Amino acid sequence: MTPSPARQEWWRGAVIYQIYPRSFADTNGDGIGDLKGITAHLDHVATLGVDAVWISPFYPSPMKDFGYDVADYCGVDPVFGTLADFDALLAKAHGLGLRVIVDQVWSHTSDQHPWFQASRQDRTGPHADWYVWADARTDGSPPNNWQSVFGGPGWTWDARRGQYYQHNFLPEQPQLNGRHPAVQDALLAAAEFWLDRGVDGFRLDAVNFMIGDPGLRDNPPLPPGGRRTRPFDFQDKVHNQSSPDILPFLERVRALTERYNGDRFTVAEIPGDHAAREMKAFTAEGRLNSAYGFLYLYADRLTADLVRTGAKMWPGEADEGWPSWAFSNHDAPRVVSRWAEGRDERALAELLMLLLVCLRGDVFVYYGEELGLPQGEVPYDRLVDPEAIANWPQTLGRDGARTPMPWRAGAPFAGFSTVEPWLPIDARHPALAVDAQEVDPNSMLKVTRRILGLRRACPALRIGDMTVLTTHPLLTITREGDRETLLAAFNPGHEAQDWTAPEGYVVVDSVNVTQAGILPPLGGVLLRRTGA
Repeated sequence: MTPSPARQEWWRGAVIYQIYPRSFADTNGDGIGDLKGITAHLDHVATLGVDAVWISPFYPSPMKDFGYDVADYCGVDPVFGTLADFDALLAKAHGLGLRVIVDQVWSHTSDQHPWFQASRQDRTGPHADWYVWADARTDGSPPNNWQSVFGGPGWTWDARRGQYYQHNFLPEQPQLNGRHPAVQDALLAAAEFWLDRGVDGFRLDAVNFMIGDPGLRDNPPLPPGGRRTRPFDFQDKVHNQSSPDILPFLERVRALTERYNGDRFTVAEIPGDHAAREMKAFTAEGRLNSAYGFLYLYADRLTADLVRTGAKMWPGEADEGWPSWAFSNHDAPRVVSRWAEGRDERALAELLMLLLVCLRGDVFVYYGEELGLPQGEVPYDRLVDPEAIANWPQTLGRDGARTPMPWRAGAPFAGFSTVEPWLPIDARHPALAVDAQEVDPNSMLKVTRRILGLRRACPALRIGDMTVLTTHPLLTITREGDRETLLAAFNPGHEAQDWTAPEGYVVVDSVNVTQAGILPPLGGVLLRRTGA
């Protein structure tokens, strides 16, 4: 249901631009992006017409998982700059009318975090129970069958304590004991630190991994079928994640954010086989504002049925939470490479941008998506992502989605840095650089600005109800709000389809449509009912 005007928070229906700081812009010549680089290019972000930026982790970290292994929740890693640099970034963003959302990684820390260093020393100290520890089985094997996301057992032996510690990801990312009251208090104190600095909200990383089964029961196997590249894929992860005990903590998070004028935003990342159920629970009344899963991010092709599935997940019922959607991010191969199927990637990029703004919920645009960047090609000897290395060549990996942003087509390293970047510049990317697209009136950048502007020009796109009318041969949907009815038609297939706008509608925008009465492959059109 469409919220009443009194409840139309700034984030409801917002467009949020994700920045991966290592790859956005390098200002100090070390080949790694930094906070000053983000600040220097916020004007570009603002011209897109987005409402907020989400900045992936920039906290002190040994970078085993490139920032998602946090060693200090209340600082800035020197590779990215200083707290003063962050404050300057925040001030610049707010001056441009952009909100700033930062990551909070509460499932685990780095093994270099002082909390873990203290916890591993003995079993009686003040931090002894801040992580998930367990004795070995009688034969010395791990306490149960839990597997890690990045491959191998979810347990590592620690000789200091004479116990195993759990890790859902890398061994260098020990699992916090999220049910411990002192741990919860410490995490909320870290959140308060950033709220007091003026951030506008948090994206909660893998928050459904935060608390597992206290009895450490084995996970059952999944039924046969599906793609399995890791031991993790064989299990139904019902005991090492998704505990109902997470829900009271989320209510504490909401209570904290509500103290800040009630306009701070929280969005949860919910991976896993039961994401739809968990997203609903995590965004119920008094908990988080929004949540997103991997419905689109891990899909290997675009289908109309995929869109229908998403709409059914969030039909807009009373007391239902609010969804968020992304087609690309730092954990998934870039969408134009995943979904092109041999078709024109530029045409696909335009279709996807229009489809994205037509979805009900908040939408995330990943850096470079406004340029139509394809997945970067990273040779094996340049891979740095542990998941990419472990699963090569079975997956495209995450490195190719994290290659540097191209700013200037004719500059060394596409204007990202003055030295060889931490990941290589794909040979196709300089031609798609920002400066090259700025002077092209038909560029993907110009199309992106036009399409994102529809969210502000059409209230029904921002907060209206959504109905999927048809999925074959065309995907057609309506968005309906107060005194406005919109109809969108998309052809995600490979063959042209006859289609004529129904009587009483006028075209608001279209992509890849050149002939009346025909919706070509990757063609899309948005219409408004006249008189509405």
